[in-house]
Amino acid sequence: MNKVVRITLQLGLLIVAIILAYFLVESIMQPIRFDEAYRRQYEMVKQRLIEIRDVQVAFKYNHGNYTADFDSLIAFAKNDSMKVIKASGSVPDSIYLQFGRVKGEEEALKLGIIKRDTVKISVLDSLFKPHHVVDSLKYVPNTGGKLIELETNILATMSGVNVSVFEARVHNNVFLKHLDRQAVINLNDEAKQNKKYPGLKVGSIIEVTNNSGNWD
Repeated sequence: MNKVVRITLQLGLLIVAIILAYFLVESIMQPIRFDEAYRRQYEMVKQRLIEIRDVQVAFKYNHGNYTADFDSLIAFAKNDSMKVIKASGSVPDSIYLQFGRVKGEEEALKLGIIKRDTVKISVLDSLFKPHHVVDSLKYVPNTGGKLIELETNILATMSGVNVSVFEARVHNNVFLKHLDRQAVINLNDEAKQNKKYPGLKVGSIIEVTNNSGNWD
């Protein structure tokens, strides 16, 4: 084997080794990169759903029901106010011991030891940080304007009482669209096997819940 052939073979083997090393490193790094990107997007969507839940709860407190209309929800958050009870003073332990907790507070109110005043506060100031863009409430973060799905329903409880419920949700295929397709398919399959929603959601339109998210 002459020198030229030997050098050519050595260079060929070196190139093959570099390519194999690249694919080995890539096979290790790809799921790591996916997990990091997934977690960032997951947290942003989760926070957006929490914001929707908080505004929905305030909306229901004012109007008696939830809304499936994002424009109404956003307008409420930007322009409306909600009633809260402002407390001042504290009940002495002696009154609690004498009357119990509930009657003790009633007695303290009668005596003027404590005060409970109903005041109105801005929904925007109460639920959001300064300069928060409330108009983005209906959009899935980092998806170019994809909308969050929002539904409401009226459910009858066992006692025959009608209860207003809502559900806000984002499918994995929407908020993870820019990530590795096969990895997203695997997440969907895992959720299906576990009989869970393949994405993030808060509330439910098929059962009365405490409006918890499926991440809880």
